[in-house]
Amino acid sequence: MTKKCSSYGQKPFIKLLASTILRRESMDEPKVFISYSWSDQSHQELVKHWADRLVADGVDVVLDIYDLKEGHDKYAFMERMVTDSSVTHVLVVCDKKYAEKANARKAGVGTESQIISSEVYEKVEQSKFIPIVCEFGDDGEPILPAFMKSRMWINFSSSEAENENWEQLVRLIYGKPQHVKPKKGKAPTFITSETPVPTSEVFAKFNSLKQAVLLDKKGINHYRRDFIDSCISYADTLRVRERPNVDSMGEKVLEDCGKLKAIRDHLCDWILLEGEITDPEHLSETVIEVLEKLRELKSRPPEINSWNDTWFEAHAVFVYETFLYIIAALLKSGAYSILHDIYSSHYLLPSSDRYRQSNFERFDCFYGYSESLQSVLAPEGRRLNAPAAELLKRQADREDLPFGDIMQAELLTLLMSFITPDTRWYPQTGFVE
Repeated sequence: MTKKCSSYGQKPFIKLLASTILRRESMDEPKVFISYSWSDQSHQELVKHWADRLVADGVDVVLDIYDLKEGHDKYAFMERMVTDSSVTHVLVVCDKKYAEKANARKAGVGTESQIISSEVYEKVEQSKFIPIVCEFGDDGEPILPAFMKSRMWINFSSSEAENENWEQLVRLIYGKPQHVKPKKGKAPTFITSETPVPTSEVFAKFNSLKQAVLLDKKGINHYRRDFIDSCISYADTLRVRERPNVDSMGEKVLEDCGKLKAIRDHLCDWILLEGEITDPEHLSETVIEVLEKLRELKSRPPEINSWNDTWFEAHAVFVYETFLYIIAALLKSGAYSILHDIYSSHYLLPSSDRYRQSNFERFDCFYGYSESLQSVLAPEGRRLNAPAAELLKRQADREDLPFGDIMQAELLTLLMSFITPDTRWYPQTGFVE
């Protein structure tokens, strides 16, 4: 159960903060040279139409009717454009006449400046060339110069084909293909961990959810519920319910945090998966529910009556760490409305903590600290200002969410605490050396 409070002006403030914190890369402008045959007037007009359409899509186009002026060497023009390093792609508009002339042409010889010879073709990286097929032969095969027969091509043989495949061409020119091979990940934690980490069930549940989301299967809510329940269940099994038989509580906290890190990563992968796909309002409700379940993990299990607060430090650090990673993942996904809901919601206190005047807390309930980690993380003769943050830095091994992103997430949380009544937040990650 979660309450949301009104917060006039808070959502724009979050977006402003996020846009200030996040850095965006600019895309280089591509430059394209179009090689074609002067088959007839209508063909030249068609090529000009394609060139104008590319320019409208932000592509710098080099075309003879625009760029070859009186007094220029028309035979050197084509070769200079093809070998120019500033030209990112060469569009080869292939019709029957182009193929015939290209097959007959030799280097430096020809009647048209735009026809590419096999010798020129071999002078540069061949991935620079994009064959545009305008005609098919009687055998159904695309008409291409002999030296381009093995290359992948784009079908522009009709106005329908042009419109259908236009996005493919523009994506190729910009280097933004529709289908991108995922970056190779790391082996699952249950494979690489020196300490047995039985999270293979969570891993399997996440993969089932991932396939359901990507394939837009029915019953996504069921897959999501299974995944979340398996995460919380595994984390709950690591809660200390009786006095640990250990020499160092710090070592115990460190070991348990290492085991819980797998759940942190699975929840991050889930947020990054659904953050840009799922309806924000629906996803927000689920994220708030997950955070409320995480909050309960750092409290005393209701069935125990005798305890020491140090027993719960591992989960306090885990909840603190996972909260910041969720914020960082939402920032990366641009899910500002969900961030707004996180910072404006009231979270129901676990039953074992309801000895206060209110049954609800704000987002600062996810803050965590561990004094026990001092003994295992602090250099000899020194004290750490923020031992929990020191552990976060050591465990920050995600390339998609580096430690700098976690610091940004905590900075945003700190700033939100300034404008949210009755909340406090100490920015531990800012005090890590």
